[in-house]
Amino acid sequence: MKVISVLVLLAGLAIAAERPGENLNIDHVNYVLNNQRLLTNYIKCLLDERPCTGEVRELKKLLPELLKNGCNKCDTSKRAIAEKVVRHLQTKRKQEWATLLAKYDPKGEYQKRYNSAQAPHA
Repeated sequence: MKVISVLVLLAGLAIAAERPGENLNIDHVNYVLNNQRLLTNYIKCLLDERPCTGEVRELKKLLPELLKNGCNKCDTSKRAIAEKVVRHLQTKRKQEWATLLAKYDPKGEYQKRYNSAQAPHA
C-alpha cells in the first residue's frame, strides 16, 4: 500500500487547512500522531465509531472529493504532511490503516491510482 495521501486523517486536514481559520502545521500533526488517545479518537470518528470534533468532521466531508482529485490542491508542505501521516498509520497503526482503507477505498481503485503514480519509499 503506497501513499494514498488524501485517504486518511490529516491528509484531508491538509486540504482543509487552506481555508481561512484552519491551523494545521507540522507541529500540530506531530502532536496528533504522538497523542495516542487523540489519534484513536480521530480514527474512530472517521470509522463512524464515535462522534467527531469540528476539524475531523470537516475531514470526513472532504474525503470523497480528496480521493477523487488526488490532493491536487495540496502544496508541497501539505503533501509532505500527508505522506508522514500515511507512513505513520501504515507502520504503527496497521489495523486501523487497513480498516480505513476498507471503508474509504473498498474497491482499491484509489490505491491502484496512487501506487502507479508514486514510487515506493525505501
